[in-house]
Amino acid sequence: MIAVLAILGCAVAFLMVLAAKSGLGFPWVEFYVRGKESGFKFAEINVLRKVAVESRMKDAAALYWSQRQLDRCIAGAITRSRAQGSMDSPATISFLQRLFDFRKRVAFNQPKYRTGLRSSRSMEKGQKVRIPLPGIGVFESTVVENIRHHISLDYPKGAKRLPPGHSWKNLKIDVFFWRAEDAEYYFETKVLADDYDKKGPTLSIAHSDNLIRAQKRGSVRLAVALPVSLYPLRGIEAADEFIETRRGYRGRMIDLSEDGFAVRVGGKARAGLPIKIQLDIDEEFIVMCGVVKTVNYNKKANQSVLHAQASKPSARMKIAILTQVYGIFSRRPEISAAEDVAGVEAKPVEEAEAAETAENSAGEGGLFWDMAPDGEKPQKN
Repeated sequence: MIAVLAILGCAVAFLMVLAAKSGLGFPWVEFYVRGKESGFKFAEINVLRKVAVESRMKDAAALYWSQRQLDRCIAGAITRSRAQGSMDSPATISFLQRLFDFRKRVAFNQPKYRTGLRSSRSMEKGQKVRIPLPGIGVFESTVVENIRHHISLDYPKGAKRLPPGHSWKNLKIDVFFWRAEDAEYYFETKVLADDYDKKGPTLSIAHSDNLIRAQKRGSVRLAVALPVSLYPLRGIEAADEFIETRRGYRGRMIDLSEDGFAVRVGGKARAGLPIKIQLDIDEEFIVMCGVVKTVNYNKKANQSVLHAQASKPSARMKIAILTQVYGIFSRRPEISAAEDVAGVEAKPVEEAEAAETAENSAGEGGLFWDMAPDGEKPQKN
C-alpha cells in the first residue's frame, strides 16, 4: 500500500512539474505514453517535450512521426543557439546530437527503409549487380530485362579475363546488389543461358524468392552535384577537420552522409587511397576524411567515382553534415533516383565532355585529379 501511494505521489508531483514548466494546455501524459509506445526512453521523451514547448507546437505528438515537424524544431533549436552564440557549447552539441538521433529514427521508420525486397522478380531494369567468381575475381553487370521466367543481364565484365573456354551456362552464382536508399541484397541462382541478343551477349539467370538483406543502410544519404576540393593523405592517421586554405584537386561531390561520401574525379583511381575532402555548402565548410573503398571507372569519359568510408567526424562536424543531409534549412532536389552506391552516377553531358578534353595531371597516390567541369585546365597545388 505504501509503495502504491509513493508511486501515485510521484505521478502527481510529475504532473505538477509539467503544469509549472509547460502548462497543461496539451495532454502531456498522452505525449509520454505515445513516446513509450514508440520506443523512446523517458529521458529522450523529456528532450522532445522541451523541443515541442520551445517551438510552441500545437500537436507535440507529431514529433514521433513527422519529419517535417522535427526538421522545423531542429531548425529552431539551431537558430536560437546561433543567436545566443552557444553553438559550440557542450550542452548545445549534446542536445542537437540527440535531436538528430531522433531524426534518423523517424527517417528509418519510413516504408522505403523498412520494406525490403523478397524476390528477384522485383528488381528494376538498370540495377547494377556484382558476381564474384572464386579464384578469378568480381564481375559487374546490369539488369537488361526482368520477366516472369528469368532475368537478363548484360555480359559481366571484370578486371581479369575469363579462362579460355569458360562458359557461364549452368553455373551456380551469387548475385549481390545495392537497392537505392535501402540496403545490400544477396541471392544464389543458376545461369540458364549464355547467349546473344540484338544488342550483344547476355546471360539469363533464374529467379530467386529467397533474397537476403545483407546490409541495411546505416545513415541517410544526400545526393548532390557540388564542386569539392580533394587532398590526398599519406595515411588515414593524418585525418583532421582543419579548413584548408591551399588549393586542392578539383572534383564533383555525388553524395554525402555522416558515414561516407562519393566523389567524381578525372582519370583512374585505386581503392585504399586515404583522402580529405572540403566543400562549401550554404557558407558552411564541410570537411571529412576517409578511405576509398570502391572505384567505378568510366573509360569513355575517363572519370572515376570514388566511394569512401569516412573517419568518424567530430560531434560539431556531424551536426553540420546532418544539417545539410536532412535539408534542415533548405530542401535540395535530389539527383536521378537511378544513382546508387554500387552504380554509375548520372552525369550532365557538359561535364563528361569537359572531362574528356581536360589535360591529365598525375596526382599523388596513383590518381589523376583532372576534373574540370567548366572545361578549364585542372587546378592543383
